[in-house]
Amino acid sequence: MKPNSYFITTAIDYTNAPPHIGHAYEKVLADVMARHQRQRGKEVFFLTGVDQHGQKVQQAAERGGISPAEFAEATTRKFVELWEKLGISNDGWAATTAPLHRKTVQAILAELHRKGDLYKAAHSGFYSVRQEQFLTDKERGPDGQFGPEWGEVTEISEENWYFRLSKYQPWLQEFAEKYPAFVFPDFRLQELRNAVSRTAGDLCISRPKSRLAWGIELPFDQDFVTYVWFDALINYISFAGYLSEDGGDAAKFAERWPALHVIGKDILVPAHGIYWMSMLKAIGFSDEAMPRFLVHGYINLQGAKVSKSLGNTVDPGGLADLYGADALRYYLSADCQCGQDMEFSEERLMVRYNSDLANGLGNLLNRTLNMANRYRGGELRLPENAPESVCSLLVEAEETWGKVAVAMDSLHPHLAVDAVVALVTKANRFAESEAPWKLAKDPGEAERLDAVLYAMAETVLHAASLLFPFVPEKSLAVAGQLSLPLLEFGKEKSRIPAGHRVGEPKPVFPRLEKAGASDA
Repeated sequence: MKPNSYFITTAIDYTNAPPHIGHAYEKVLADVMARHQRQRGKEVFFLTGVDQHGQKVQQAAERGGISPAEFAEATTRKFVELWEKLGISNDGWAATTAPLHRKTVQAILAELHRKGDLYKAAHSGFYSVRQEQFLTDKERGPDGQFGPEWGEVTEISEENWYFRLSKYQPWLQEFAEKYPAFVFPDFRLQELRNAVSRTAGDLCISRPKSRLAWGIELPFDQDFVTYVWFDALINYISFAGYLSEDGGDAAKFAERWPALHVIGKDILVPAHGIYWMSMLKAIGFSDEAMPRFLVHGYINLQGAKVSKSLGNTVDPGGLADLYGADALRYYLSADCQCGQDMEFSEERLMVRYNSDLANGLGNLLNRTLNMANRYRGGELRLPENAPESVCSLLVEAEETWGKVAVAMDSLHPHLAVDAVVALVTKANRFAESEAPWKLAKDPGEAERLDAVLYAMAETVLHAASLLFPFVPEKSLAVAGQLSLPLLEFGKEKSRIPAGHRVGEPKPVFPRLEKAGASDA
């Protein structure tokens, strides 16, 4: 990535079904990364959106007795409403029915056709309606049958257009060896390498209109529409300004690209790791211009992936309504190691929030403001000769910024949270050991009391600032009670001005309880 820019995207969400907790996790993860990079002064472009074409959308619309466009738009609204509720701060919005996207897809198809990378051929085989792809014998199980993960499988014989995927297999194998850091975590890279070595044949990139009318028409053959994956993947560049006739947008694309794609482990192979990489190479992107992939795991419920098909979905909007958007954001960010699966637990959400935020930062904030107002009329000052314990805490607060930056750069947001929680824990222990309520009784300890209260307030400000990407509303509420703006990277060593007056404490992190528990 370029030093002063940060382009992050998520996989766009397929509008054949409403959003679930897995969608929310991916968006929150990307949003946390984007907000953090903005704190560091980078020009961030955060792109997300919806994939509105394809056979599953067409079939769902037919079952509902409406047009595919109406169905896709209705489902899109549910995604948009949820992202607004969760505070997702995307800069760009991709919808694959947009004229801009259609124009870019058709221009790319026309160029690949001109270069001879697309050809027409007849094919007979088994087709997975759920995955919208043709299957081969390698997808069969030991019993010779196609597993339930493929859904309905039908035998089809038809003519279609193909992309010469096999032409780019040697390049992709070599690229994966030369640039191992392009996939995170590294064990996913090995999965991709193994899949590339097994890849055989070319990619069918069209569907006949007689079977699927809901898609982008091929510019050189009006009897066909584009295969949904070939269409959807191009969103990452079409909505960032690629092939734009506007000189400004084209310049922005040059500044933004390459992107960090945040995707689920189920779509690394073959869609992103094989199809997309090969498409970019065929389009003309250099090795240095290839994207990176942050591959997250599943959200599981009792050991099984949360999904509509399994009937074990978790409603993120309902959780946000019940516990607050920031509580859900914090849990999804803090309790999952990036790249690993996460076992969803409503109980764990409450425990982590209450422990880290209500009992941790919230407690530190309340005791700081209460004592500052009680003993010093709300005014803060740091004496010139502050005690060593105070200096130690202030240094720890400043050093936590570096720890957070390292954790985020290594794509481990949960470690960034851990670093802030450790700082808050130290500050609460500091308050217990210094006992400002005792210092207030001794006029000879007046300067020490000033220093202790100042250090507590300063630490609260540092912690709230560092947690802003994770809990933006709560962090701003904390800063508001301190009557101070949040800090930014590069300004993290600034001191609260002498004589600054803090506000009155109001609960920012009320303890969470299980629904109905308070009525018992």
